[in-house]
Amino acid sequence: MADMVRAVVQTGPRQMEMREFPRPVIGPEDGALLRVEACGICGSDVEQYKGAMGTRGLPMIPGHEPLGIIEEIAPATAARWGVQPGDRVAVEILIPCRSCDLCLAGRYMQCKNRAGSHGGYNPPERGLGLWGGYSEYMHLHPNSIVHPVRSDLPAEIAVMYNPLGAGVRWALQYGGVALGTSVLVLGAGQRGLSAILASRYVGAGTIIATGLSRDAKKLELAKDFGADVAINVEEEDTVERVRELTDGDGVDVVLDLTPMAHQPIRDAIEAVRWGGTIVLAGLKGQKNVELVTDKLINKALTVKGAFSVDARAYTDAIKLIESGKFPLARMQTHKFGLEDVEHAIKLLAGEVPGEDGIHVAIMPGL
Repeated sequence: MADMVRAVVQTGPRQMEMREFPRPVIGPEDGALLRVEACGICGSDVEQYKGAMGTRGLPMIPGHEPLGIIEEIAPATAARWGVQPGDRVAVEILIPCRSCDLCLAGRYMQCKNRAGSHGGYNPPERGLGLWGGYSEYMHLHPNSIVHPVRSDLPAEIAVMYNPLGAGVRWALQYGGVALGTSVLVLGAGQRGLSAILASRYVGAGTIIATGLSRDAKKLELAKDFGADVAINVEEEDTVERVRELTDGDGVDVVLDLTPMAHQPIRDAIEAVRWGGTIVLAGLKGQKNVELVTDKLINKALTVKGAFSVDARAYTDAIKLIESGKFPLARMQTHKFGLEDVEHAIKLLAGEVPGEDGIHVAIMPGL
C-alpha cells in the first residue's frame, strides 16, 4: 500500500486542487481506514463548490457520500461497528459523540458534541485531513456510523444509498407518505426521483413531479419511477395544474427539493391541501424567502425542515438497493476518477453543454 494518498481539496469557491497526504496509521484505539470505491456528488456539493454556502471550513476534502472497503480497523472499533477488514460499508455524514443525552435518546443528528463530519465542515482543531470521500482513502473516526453493504453490487449503484435514504426519510418519515397519499415533488434531481420511488413503493396515490425544460430526461425517468404526472414549470403553472389534478383540493404532501429557488416554496403553500404537510429540504443559500405566513396559519399547515439522512433511512435505502427491484442503473448517469472531480460537479450543476447528469459518482480507482 502506498505511503501517500491522493485527495481533492477545495480551497475556495470554484477552486480545487489535487494534493497528497500521508496514509493514516490506525492505532489500537483509533477508528478505521476506508479504501474509497465510490462517492456520490450531492446538490449541496455543487452549491459548496460555487461558494453559495460560504467558505467556512475551507480548505477541506469534500465528499459526504462515500462507499468503500474497510482496509484497516482498530479492534475496539471493529467490535463497536460489527465489521472487519474487507467488509464494504456506507458511511454516514455526521460523527456524533454517542454519549450525550441526545445521542442516547436516538437523536444523534442533533448532537452538540459531534467530532465533525465526513466531507463537510469540521472543527478547526481537527484540521485538514482525509475526512472526505473525494480521496483514495478516508480516515474514519471511532465514532463514525457505518452500514454494511453487499459486496457483489456495482459500486456506482451501491453508492446511491444517500440520495435513496433522503427520499425515504423526507417522503415517508417527514412527509408521512403512505397508502393513498397524494404527493407533489418539486425538483426532479436524484433526491426528487428517490422520493418518488419511495412514495410509489409504499402505495402513494397521485404523485406529481416538477422540473425545468432542461430536466426533460429526468421528468421521463420520474414517470418510470412512479410519478403519474410530470410538470414542466416553464410551460405550465404548477399550482393551477395541481388544483386541476386534485379537483381543487391540493395534495396531501409537498416536498421542496429544489436548490436555491424561492418560488417552489410559495408554490408549495398554494398547492398543498388544507391541513397538509410541506417538507423543505432544498437549501436556499442562507437567503430570506418572502412568504405570506397567514396562509400557513389559515390552512393549518405543518411545515418541516428536513436535515440529512438518519440510520433508519439509510438502512431502508440499502435494503431497497439490495432488493434489485428498481431500475436504479437508469439514474446513474456518470462516473469519474479523482482527476475529473471539477468536471463532474459542473456536469451535475448543468454547466457542461450537451451533458445531462442525474446521479454522478466519483470513483478513485478509475
